[in-house]
Amino acid sequence: MKRKRINVTETYLPSKEEYESVIGELWETKWLTNRGSIVLNLEKKLQNYLGTETTPLLVSNGTLALQIPIKALQLSGEVITTPFSYVATTSAIVWENCTPVFVDINPEFLTIDENKIEAAITKNTTAIVAVHVFGNPCAVEKIEVIARKYDLTVIYDAAHCFGVKYRDKSIFDYGDFSTTSFHATKLFHTGEGGAIFCNDKSSTDLIYNHHNFGHDGPLAFHGLGINAKMSELNAAMGMALLPNMDYVIGERKMISEHYDRNLNWNTIRKPKLRDGVEYNYAYYPIIFENEKQLIKTQNALNEANIFPRRYFYPSLNSLPYVAPIDMPVSDNVSETILCLPLFVGLDSKSLNWISELINNSVD
Repeated sequence: MKRKRINVTETYLPSKEEYESVIGELWETKWLTNRGSIVLNLEKKLQNYLGTETTPLLVSNGTLALQIPIKALQLSGEVITTPFSYVATTSAIVWENCTPVFVDINPEFLTIDENKIEAAITKNTTAIVAVHVFGNPCAVEKIEVIARKYDLTVIYDAAHCFGVKYRDKSIFDYGDFSTTSFHATKLFHTGEGGAIFCNDKSSTDLIYNHHNFGHDGPLAFHGLGINAKMSELNAAMGMALLPNMDYVIGERKMISEHYDRNLNWNTIRKPKLRDGVEYNYAYYPIIFENEKQLIKTQNALNEANIFPRRYFYPSLNSLPYVAPIDMPVSDNVSETILCLPLFVGLDSKSLNWISELINNSVD
């Protein structure tokens, strides 16, 4: 008998009753969007749960969360970024008419190599958009020093970082802006959505105005804006899910520790987690010695109806709308990294089967 399909992730949902208890008020208020009570309540609840210094601004997706700070600050010219991320990081920069300048990654942490950033800065550089890869923080202290030295804006793509703390502080409190995604595939989700944490207090109003058409009251406008507001229906999913997050993270931790114990680490490795991190177990990436080994393992898993993901692949410096440039570390890692299935409900029998297939493939 063929085994049930196992995907790299499976969306965790609250019970129908939990969701319905939140959305029930909408049949009274008829207020489905435009920052109703559920969105406002979720923003406060998230700040409290995450322990952030500022209240997040909820938006309709994580890509707009990146684009809005770039647009609001009227950034132009060159933006230093990483080639090892999901495509949205680079596409947001290009979409806002800036030029991405890639800096290679640290081979252990997989985040942008902070020791190579300064050499990439020119008179046209206006910002650094760095990614906390798989929830692993960048070298935020070093990046902060560089940014202040050259008067650059720092935007962190923290799409993988829900619940992550670094040095006893929410990861969202670093940088001028931190953005995250609440897409259905993420650890915490609102079906579709995202958030902006504006740590530059002078820019808070600017970000708010830009996500709401530029409105200054109902009849006037501050300036250019876009519709990036989260709906009440999406926010309700977040409100129903939030009380479950300690359970979700705990379950994912147990699954990750199962992989830790049962995988053969002689020919594969994991990215190194930076010291001082309280992790969220959002992903479980493994790195092979070469791409041939990865493909052999992936094929063995697929034949067993198990579908990990080559994430991130390919390296973003190979995108058709950017200037081609060699990024040897990112190129190599993107060709040899595989994210394993990780979600609540993945049982020990399946985990043993996945581990056995991987170990047999890499022997």
